[in-house]
Amino acid sequence: MRLNSFRPTPADDAQPAEIREVEKSSLTVIGTGYLGAVHAACMAEIGHEVLGVDVDEAKIAALAEGRAPFFEPGFPEVLKRNLENGRLRFTTSLAEAAAFGDVHFVCVGTPQQPGSHAADLRYVDAVVDGLAPHLRPGALVVGKSTVPVGTASRLAERIDAELAWNPEFLREGFAVEDTLRPDRLVVGVTSPSAEQVLRDVYAPMLAAGTPWVSTDPATAELVKVAANSFLATKISFINAMAEICEATGADVTTLAAAIGYDVRIGDKFLRAGVGFGGGCLPKDIRAFRHRAAELGLEESVRFLHEVDAINLRRRDRAVSLARELVGGSFAGRSVAVLGATFKPDSDDIRDSPALAVANAIRAEGARVTVHDPQGIDNARAVHPDLDYSPGAQKACEGAHVVVHLTEWSEYRDLDPVKLAEVVHGRALVDARNALDLAAWRAAGWEVRALGRPRA
Repeated sequence: MRLNSFRPTPADDAQPAEIREVEKSSLTVIGTGYLGAVHAACMAEIGHEVLGVDVDEAKIAALAEGRAPFFEPGFPEVLKRNLENGRLRFTTSLAEAAAFGDVHFVCVGTPQQPGSHAADLRYVDAVVDGLAPHLRPGALVVGKSTVPVGTASRLAERIDAELAWNPEFLREGFAVEDTLRPDRLVVGVTSPSAEQVLRDVYAPMLAAGTPWVSTDPATAELVKVAANSFLATKISFINAMAEICEATGADVTTLAAAIGYDVRIGDKFLRAGVGFGGGCLPKDIRAFRHRAAELGLEESVRFLHEVDAINLRRRDRAVSLARELVGGSFAGRSVAVLGATFKPDSDDIRDSPALAVANAIRAEGARVTVHDPQGIDNARAVHPDLDYSPGAQKACEGAHVVVHLTEWSEYRDLDPVKLAEVVHGRALVDARNALDLAAWRAAGWEVRALGRPRA
């Protein structure tokens, strides 16, 4: 194993180092979903010639025309700029990609298998098998998809080319920044030449001081799932504390602030609320548990079962608080739900706690109207039985209770005095602990929040 990790320590007021263009390579990015499209555009942004590949013809056509197929701040500008300068193109042909590229990044999804906690690797396998007959001598295939440990070793036997693993650590809403200025680069390689190729690809980031960790593929695979497991555990820990705070009258926000001052703990990911969702953390911790069980090590990550359970309980708790505020039954009640995406600054509704709560309330007989700044179209396509509103205040008209479920900044800016004029009842559940509860109470609202005292 090779490890060359460093972390610069600039002055507190230092500005991020400028990312400069690199001597160009010919790269392909296979899979142009959220990860792949951003990676392709950003690799072109730093000077590489990039060919994006996907089997979805409509998506490829949209990207080729400069139309982003999802909401991500900053991405449309990077996409259009590099289409116009000619460094970025798109295709549906793996054969064309193999003929074009020296380095091939595999960025396809690894969703949870239906009826199982295991990761579905069919798309990763299909890419490798599709590339294999066409690869040029000396090509490097680089996995970025989140996979169970041991996947790279298995795939390496299926291609006559070197395989490396380079996990991604993107945050939705910050994906362009995280790609161009990552907090670390991790590569799992089996030869010095493969490592050098990837150093050349990421030369501008390394020149800017990004820490570089070179290791074996298995460790690289584990880095991603271990990181996500730790983040999920931290979120569920503070949500478990919220459960105890609710039973004792304590305030989880003060608790979180107090323990966050401890440098061994830190304050990030200590905001209690309705829990995590999206296309990564929930399915990744389940797939990790499944893989550990395959290795005979189920006990080692058994705690992740409780992490998952705590997370799901918070959704139920949000429903119960809203039910309490409407008198114990949702039958015949109108409920406004603020938020549909699993987090702000995204249009991603995968495993969204907001929509899980909205659907649970609707199932108990309420009319539920949902607002979200970016996620309404995606939500309506998957959950057509919910009602949707183009405006937050409009969604609240006639509502017996307002449930705040995604912490978009515009919801923090809502005026509780003005909103009180359009609702049926001044009742609020802040399931993200992001609103100024004192201001809402001063405006006459009855307020409930996860892990907070009632008054």
